[in-house]
Amino acid sequence: MTNPPPWADIFGHAEPYPEQADGIDAAIDAAEDGGFLALEGACGTGKTMLALTAGLDRVRDPDSEFERVFVLTSVKQQLRQFETDLDTINADLPDEYDPVSGLTLVGKADVCPYARENRGGIDRENVYERCEGLRERTRNLVGDGGATTTSNLVSEAQSQQVGLMDSGSGTGSTGGGSGAADYLAVDGEPTPYRPDTEEYDGTEFCPFYAGFLDDLPEDGDPAEAVPFDVTELGHVDPAELVRLAAGHGSCPHSIMGALVPEVEVVIGNYYHAFDPVTTGTFTGALLDDSTFVVCDEAHMLEPRVRDLVSDAVADASLRDAENELTRVVQPLSFETAGAESDDAELVRGELEDADVTVEEIESVREFYADLRGELDRRVTERLDRERPDWRASMRELDDDEIALRDPEEPAEDKITAWAKREGYGDRVWARAEQVGAVVKRVLDSLEDEDKKRAAPGVGRTLNAWYREDHEEFFRAIDLERTWDETAPPDSWRRAYNASLALYNCLPSEPIGDRLAEFGGGVLMSATLEPMDVFREVTGLDHLEAQGRPVVERTYGLSFPEENRAGLAVDAPKFTHQNRGAPSERNDTRLAHLDATAAVAGREGNVLVGTPSYAEATWMAESLSERLEKPVLLDESSGDRATESLKDDFFAGDGKVLVTSLRGTLTEGVDYRGDRLSAAVVCGVPIINTARPRTRAVITAYDRRFESGFETALTVPAVRKARQAVGRVIRGPDERGVRVLLDARYARDSWNGVREYLPEHEREEYQPVSPDMLGLALDRFERSAGSD
Repeated sequence: MTNPPPWADIFGHAEPYPEQADGIDAAIDAAEDGGFLALEGACGTGKTMLALTAGLDRVRDPDSEFERVFVLTSVKQQLRQFETDLDTINADLPDEYDPVSGLTLVGKADVCPYARENRGGIDRENVYERCEGLRERTRNLVGDGGATTTSNLVSEAQSQQVGLMDSGSGTGSTGGGSGAADYLAVDGEPTPYRPDTEEYDGTEFCPFYAGFLDDLPEDGDPAEAVPFDVTELGHVDPAELVRLAAGHGSCPHSIMGALVPEVEVVIGNYYHAFDPVTTGTFTGALLDDSTFVVCDEAHMLEPRVRDLVSDAVADASLRDAENELTRVVQPLSFETAGAESDDAELVRGELEDADVTVEEIESVREFYADLRGELDRRVTERLDRERPDWRASMRELDDDEIALRDPEEPAEDKITAWAKREGYGDRVWARAEQVGAVVKRVLDSLEDEDKKRAAPGVGRTLNAWYREDHEEFFRAIDLERTWDETAPPDSWRRAYNASLALYNCLPSEPIGDRLAEFGGGVLMSATLEPMDVFREVTGLDHLEAQGRPVVERTYGLSFPEENRAGLAVDAPKFTHQNRGAPSERNDTRLAHLDATAAVAGREGNVLVGTPSYAEATWMAESLSERLEKPVLLDESSGDRATESLKDDFFAGDGKVLVTSLRGTLTEGVDYRGDRLSAAVVCGVPIINTARPRTRAVITAYDRRFESGFETALTVPAVRKARQAVGRVIRGPDERGVRVLLDARYARDSWNGVREYLPEHEREEYQPVSPDMLGLALDRFERSAGSD
């Protein structure tokens, strides 16, 4: 009889799958040497529990230097799965073990007591600006030279509520009558304060933040201000955090930040590790070699981080920044001879402290004004050339992108070249960030209002525009369709939001650099293959070259093979060239419609994925004409509409749900049990290569990896398809059909994608001709009936 592994007591179930046990051991071994496990595991193979167990084994080993597990995921459903598995671990721990402490990171809007109850003039839309303003004023009241102390502010706020209760004049926020205290209750939990923010000597402040500051010890260790023992509570979700912190009278968001380095498991999203602003202000304490990182849905790591390390300056932000610079220099312009105003004195003092001159501010202001003019000229020129009648048909304009260099030939962009011709040299670009920072400080002192300043962000992005190279970064003007009735009727600004976009084509370096800061970990997904491509685009190869081991594991479905059918249908390639516009009726469209209807018409719920929302609309309308069962169409929409559509799909008898493979319903959604009996993928969802930035990405990958189209487009598209069909089988008792519908999945050809399926899937997805599809489905259904 073999001894149980050291991690058996932490593992949250009676017995692991063989793949789980192997993966846990592989992750632990890699982490001991500062390395990473790259893990592909099919849906339902227990990746979440595997990663948590490996990380917690390292954290709780007294000989290990790991102190915490940091979980990152891009999908809310998966975030909740980590919470569930952590609760399972705690429920099954032996009595002699302390519970595993955990924390889920969310934004201020989710934990601010006022925003959650829409009180104090704070809601989910303005919570960030209002919060920063209230915090600043609270600190000013109690800082050096402040008018009072934190204890006095807290006592003042509490006495207001107590006084109302004693006087019997409170209305009672929980519905009480005369004599009830008029306190703020958050999710039914009473707090010590009134429903609105407080004032001290005419200055508005946040009593919850004052309460947090009052609990801070003299040494400033934030953990000492936490009003509960997190080691006894296990995992603390956002609702519990608000109840515990606000009920005590302290700021939940500040308590969250104080707990970040203290708990054993931190659950967040990619922002918390890769967004420069977030890591600089909130989660920086996690970025060291005592952290075991888990990157879930890691096939999304490259595109998500690319967005986070790209940047843009909107036309409206340039306008606002120019106005802010004007407001800073105005007090100096209005001075009278021999007499300096208080505002002018404040401005001069701030400029001297920051080593910024008035002339620099004026130069940057002039640059922003001229830059807006150049932006206007280029957008107008583009529209005049491409759509001469655009002024008469503004509502028909589509999103657009204006390249500022040849996407396939790295070179200096046209905006930078324009600036040089106009005499704006290196200094104005380089100093824009410092000027923006001092402008914010001046305006925060001059204006008693909660407002997000544009100048710091504009300065920071333009400094990067000047600093970054032209091979890995692509610069363009983005035109986003909108409508603004306040803009002049003949201006494109009525129809478009325009931005100067600085696009990171090749994020492997920032991904690899950030991963290198952690002590080790797991990068996992149901769709990482091909592993060599994944290692390249995430910087893992570079880490291994530096001596950090990278271990690979690929686990297919271990559930009974007789419960599933995998078919690669040799239908005409569903390319744009072959299928034409959705309004066309041709052999390619007819073949895909016939095959999809053959699957969708069977019993149970069927998910159909298409390359775009336009194709989804065509497919849904065409299926509705053929099938008797209901056909639901997923359109590009918000979370609430998507959740409602899912509820409709899951309720009652079988239906067909048609969506885009680039939407949210084909990844991370739990179609457990009998929620899904089949999935069909029509075509290979390769994005449109006409967009300049897409061609720039291909070029950058060609130069780095000599496989631009494959690395940047083909492999991610195949992963999208695999994610969709992977929704069907998620447990040993589930049955279903998975269909990849396109000749490129079925046979090896010059633009085939079968080679990008892992070996076990190539064996499982047997090629079948369209005329034999029905026979294959019948055979699978007969096998189900014989069980």
